[in-house]
Order: sequence, then C-alpha cells, then structure tokens
Amino acid sequence: MNTKIKLGLCQMAVTDNKNDNLEKALSVLEECCKRGADIAILPEMFNCPYDTKRFPIYAESMENSKTLSVISESAKYNNMYIVAGTIPESSNDCIYNSSVMFDRQGNIIAKHRKVHLFDVNITDGIAFRESDVLTAGAEVTVAETEFGRIGLAVCFDMRFTWLYSEMTEAGAKIIITPASFNMTTGPVHWELLVRARALDNQVFHAAVSSARNTSADYVSYGNSMVCDPWGNVVSRADEKEGILIADIDLNLVNSVRSQIPVNQIID
Repeated sequence: MNTKIKLGLCQMAVTDNKNDNLEKALSVLEECCKRGADIAILPEMFNCPYDTKRFPIYAESMENSKTLSVISESAKYNNMYIVAGTIPESSNDCIYNSSVMFDRQGNIIAKHRKVHLFDVNITDGIAFRESDVLTAGAEVTVAETEFGRIGLAVCFDMRFTWLYSEMTEAGAKIIITPASFNMTTGPVHWELLVRARALDNQVFHAAVSSARNTSADYVSYGNSMVCDPWGNVVSRADEKEGILIADIDLNLVNSVRSQIPVNQIID
C-alpha cells in the first residue's frame, strides 16, 4: 500500500450561480491533477451560497444531481479521488448537508450527511440555524481507498470528538472535513479544532474552506489547512482563493501511535 499521498485542498470562491461554481470546481480540480494530487477536496456548499434560504433552491437528489455527475466525470477524467465538498442533498422531502467521495473511476465510495447541524447564537457575533431547513445525518462515514480508510465529516461535526474517535476506531488514518467557519468563530477556534482533532486521534486532518468573500451574507474564514498526527500544521492557506497542495506520509500515523499509545490501532 502506498503511504505517500498528495492532497489538493481547493479553497474556491463560491457565487450564487451554480453553473459558475461548477465551472470553477472543474478548473481547480484540473489544476490539482496537474500538480499531482491523489485526492482533491472541495469546500462545504461549493455549488451553493452558504445560506439557509438558498439550500432548498439549490438542492439536488443523489439520483439526479448535475453537480455530482460533473464531479464524477472529473474524477474519472483526472484519474483522481475527489471529495465533493458538500452540496444540499434532497431525499424523501428532507434536505441534508452531504459530502460525497469519488474514486479514480468516478464511482461514489462514500457519502456523509452532516451529523451536527450548525445552530448557534453568539452574543455580538453570528446567529445561524441550519436546522430550520436541513435534516441531520446519523452515520459515521469511512471510505475504503487504495491508501487505506479515510473518514469524512462536515464543518460543525468538528466540535464533537466522539464522531472523530469512531472514524479512527473504524481504521481512518486521514479525516477530511469540508467546512465553512465564519468570521466570529474562525479566528479563535478554527486552527485549534483542526489541530485538536488531528492530535487526539493521531491522524492526518484536512479541513477545507471556501475563500473569503466579504460581500457575501455569510463570510467564510478561509484558512484551509492540513495537520499531522503530532498536531503540527503541515500546510495552511490564507483567506484568498487558491489551491493548497500538501504531501503526507501515513507512516507517521503508526510512528506517533507507537510513541504515544493513545490510539493503538496500528497495522
């Protein structure tokens, strides 16, 4: 099994035009391929403004999703794993915040529905209620890949340690979290949480945000990053649109776990 992996984190700008967003996604995914990425990752709600009023308008079913069809073709064309950030997924009169992972042949190998919905009311900060529109998922999600098992979570899930622990216990050595932290919690909690979930589970953790757009109703913090099992920041973006390439070696996971035997899931 190849332990060396090149991750491509796509911190793309998201607009209110779905077709433009898909064109941008295809462009950054192709650039990831040119730069040698094995796994490319898009941000949370990459085809849709992060706005509860917009989720029902942009929602797509798994069976008839233009967005997922486009990303599937990209995975196949570029011979690359892709985590399709998240999209608003419609199913049985419900809407979920769903992340879908494709293999190199464009096949869906995992789908994670955001378990913990973003419902907050911060004094002198942000108020937001995903639950007004979205339904919570209920599953722990781990994908089987040529590199071993990879866990999927979404944004606010990051604050709930049990979910990451269960992905780790299921064999994940990488956890990928498409996200869109805001300008209230991002500056104080983003790096802390990304590093903490890597450190306490002794895994690589890739957290991918959309780029910051100060004219949007919801302003993303950006700062996509990859952290290693020791809790170090391997690579980090700023707030602007761009692609972050990070080289990781899964041998470090076993090395850290053997030195500090907190997660004794060593193969």
